Amino acid sequence: MNADLLNSKKFVITLGLLTATAALTVDLSLPAIPSMVDALDTSLSRGQQIVGIFMIGMACGQIPAGLFSDRLGRLPTLYVGMAIFAIAATVAAASKSIDVMLAARFVQGIGAASAIVLSRAMVRDVASGKNAARLMSLMTMIFTAAPVIAPTFGALLVAQWGWRAPFVAIAMCAALIIFGIRANIPETHVPDVNEHPVRQLQSSIREFFSHRQSIFGLLLVVLPPAGFLSIIAVSAALVVEIYGYSIQQYGLIFACAGISILVGSFVNRWLVTRFEAVQLIGLGIALIFLASAQLAVIAWLDSANFWWVWSCVCLFMFTIAIIASNATVLALDPLPRIAGVASSIMGTLQNLFGAGGALLAAVIYDGSVRQSVIIMAIVGLILTAVFLLRPLIAPGDLVHHPDELARD
Repeated sequence: MNADLLNSKKFVITLGLLTATAALTVDLSLPAIPSMVDALDTSLSRGQQIVGIFMIGMACGQIPAGLFSDRLGRLPTLYVGMAIFAIAATVAAASKSIDVMLAARFVQGIGAASAIVLSRAMVRDVASGKNAARLMSLMTMIFTAAPVIAPTFGALLVAQWGWRAPFVAIAMCAALIIFGIRANIPETHVPDVNEHPVRQLQSSIREFFSHRQSIFGLLLVVLPPAGFLSIIAVSAALVVEIYGYSIQQYGLIFACAGISILVGSFVNRWLVTRFEAVQLIGLGIALIFLASAQLAVIAWLDSANFWWVWSCVCLFMFTIAIIASNATVLALDPLPRIAGVASSIMGTLQNLFGAGGALLAAVIYDGSVRQSVIIMAIVGLILTAVFLLRPLIAPGDLVHHPDELARD
C-alpha cells in the first residue's frame, strides 16, 4: 500500500489540498476585509481578527482530531471535520454582523483542523525520512498555489460580486475537497482503541515530549506562523492604506509571497535527496535571519521603500517551505505509532502561535510600517537562536523508523 500511495498523484494532490485548506480560507478572504468592515459597520482592527479567530479555532480542534484519528481511523475523523468546516463557511458567507462572522470563523477553524492534522499524519503513516520529506515538499508545492492564486481571485470576486463572494467560494471549495477525499484517500491507519481516550492522550503526549528531536522540530515548526501570519493579518492595510496600492494590485503583490513559498518548495524538493534535514534547516535559518535582520532595521527606521519591505517578507516566506517540511519530518520520525496526536500537538501550538501573531498584529497596528513588520522581525531572530541552541535542545544523531509504517 505505501509504495502505491507514494507514487499516486491523486493521493498526493488531495493531501496537498487538505494542507491548503487553512491558507485558502485565510488568503481568499483577505481582500474582502476592507469592504466587509464597512458593510458590517465595524472597525478595521476588529475585521482583521477573522484571521486570528480562525487560527484559534484550528488550535482548539487539532488535539481532538489527532486523538480520534488514532482511535477511530483517519477517514471518519476527516469527514466529520470537513463537514463542520463546510457548514461554518456557509454561515460566514451569510453573516450580517461581525459577531456572527467571528463565531463562524472560529467553528470553521475547528473543522479545518482535521485537514491539517491528518494530512501530516497520513504522510507519516506511509513514509519516513527522506521519502517523507519529499512527499511533504510535494504537498507544500501544491498548497502553495493557495496564497499565489487566492488573494488575486478573492480580489476579483470582491470587485465583481462584493465582499461575500470569497466566503461563498470557500464553502464551495469545502464541498469539492470532501469529494476529493472520497475519491482519492484510502484509510492509512489501523485504529487503536485499547486505552481510555484520556489515558491514550496522556501517554501520547508524554511519548512526544520524551523525544528531544521531536521537541527541536516542534520549536522550528510552531514559531514561523507567528511571523508570517502577523504580516498576513495586516497585509491589506499595509499595501492599500500605507503604500496606496489598489485592492486589485494587492492581490498580485500578495501572490509574490505565495510564489516565494512555491520556489522554496521546488528548491527543497531538489535538495532533500542530497542533504540531511538539519543541513537544510540550517540553510533556511540563515536566510530567515537575513530577512528578519533587515525587517528589524526597517522597524527601527519606521520607513522604507515598499519593495524593500516586501522582498524581506518574500524571503521569509521562501524559507518556510524549507524549514517547515524538514522540521515536521524531524519531529514525526520517532513517533510512527502516535502520528495523529503528534501532528495535532504540533498543529495546536503552531496555530496558537500563529493566532497570537495575527491578533497581536491587528491590535498593535497603528498605520505605521514599524508596527506592521516588527513581529515578523522578532520571530525570525528567535528562530535563529533556537537553531543555534540545537546542541542543548537535541544533541546527538537523528532518529527515524523507516520500517514502522501503516500496514494493509
